[in-house]
Amino acid sequence: MKLTRLVGECDEGECPTIYATDRGTLAVQGGLVTDHGLNIPPHETLAEISVDLIRKAIRDNLI
Repeated sequence: MKLTRLVGECDEGECPTIYATDRGTLAVQGGLVTDHGLNIPPHETLAEISVDLIRKAIRDNLI
């Protein structure tokens, strides 16, 4: 899978970031959410990012 960085909260890549994939989807890098009480399949996970990061991506017409 090829990832293209769209927007992040820092320049170093070690913080919440939204990527576009070559599959026509988005990949999200963020904090691992473990205290959710949901039944998440083993091949999936939850990542937490700020609403401001989503707003910035939309405002800049990235998604």
